[in-house]
Amino acid sequence: MEDPVVQKYLSELVGPKGMPVAVSPPDGEVTDEELAERLDLELNDVRRALFILYENDLATYRRVRDEDSGWLTYLWTFEYENIPGNMMEEMERLLEALEARREYELENEFYLCEVCSIRFEFGEAMDLGFECPECGSAVEAMENEHLIASMDERIEDLKSELGVRA
Repeated sequence: MEDPVVQKYLSELVGPKGMPVAVSPPDGEVTDEELAERLDLELNDVRRALFILYENDLATYRRVRDEDSGWLTYLWTFEYENIPGNMMEEMERLLEALEARREYELENEFYLCEVCSIRFEFGEAMDLGFECPECGSAVEAMENEHLIASMDERIEDLKSELGVRA
């Protein structure tokens, strides 16, 4: 849990209100009420974080029915050994998305309104008479080589981290 990359991953998943739940998993089973009390958090914030962790295979629960009242109690267990695999899958999704975006950038010509910072594809710009619909300024051809170069660099970094050969 000391790894800043793991902390960032958990933070992206559960958000700031869920981080106390994510970074202090107890050993063994615990109820959401116990966690809320122990961490001095709102019960709904704890439940939201637990559900997100559950959806990402980082927590499991067991239901126990009280014989007298019939109430269900959920006993939660954290499964953080799945974090490395989840992070690898996330990196693979990111790599796929970056490669698709790179192709889109290569295959299209773009125009930019420098006043509004709105970017248009060629066909859109042509339909608009090469004029920004927001402010009426002329849209100018936009070079995107620097964007593609940044994507290339990130793609290579991800491939290296994932052990993918070019």
